[in-house]
Amino acid sequence: QVQLVESGGGLVQPGGSLSLSCAASGLIFDITVMAWHRQGPGMQRELVAAISSGGSAYYADSVKGRFTISRDNARNTVYLQMDKLKPEDTAVYYCKAQIRGIEGIYNAYWGQGTQVTVSS
Repeated sequence: QVQLVESGGGLVQPGGSLSLSCAASGLIFDITVMAWHRQGPGMQRELVAAISSGGSAYYADSVKGRFTISRDNARNTVYLQMDKLKPEDTAVYYCKAQIRGIEGIYNAYWGQGTQVTVSS
C-alpha cells in the first residue's frame, strides 16, 4: 500500500525558516507531480508549490521568492524549504503525489498533514 509520510513543521517566529519533507513508500512504479498544499484556519486547502519529475516547479504567488520545492526521485521524497515565514503562512501543510502503483494507473495520494505555526 502506498503511503506518504511527512516530517518537519512546528512553531517558528516571523522571518524564520522551516523545512518539510514527505517520503512516499510502498510498491511504487512511477511518481509524476509532487506537491505541497496547505489549509489555514477557516480557509480552503490551497496549492502552495508543485514539482514535476523533471524538476519543473510551480509556486503560488503568495510564496514566490520565499519557498523552495525540491525532490529526490531516488528516494521518492519531496521537500519544501520555507524562508521568511509570515503569520499568514500558518496552516496544516499536506503533501500530495501522483503515483502509479501495482494497479497500473496513476492515483493521487495525500500525506497526513503537518502543522506549521508562525507566531511571535
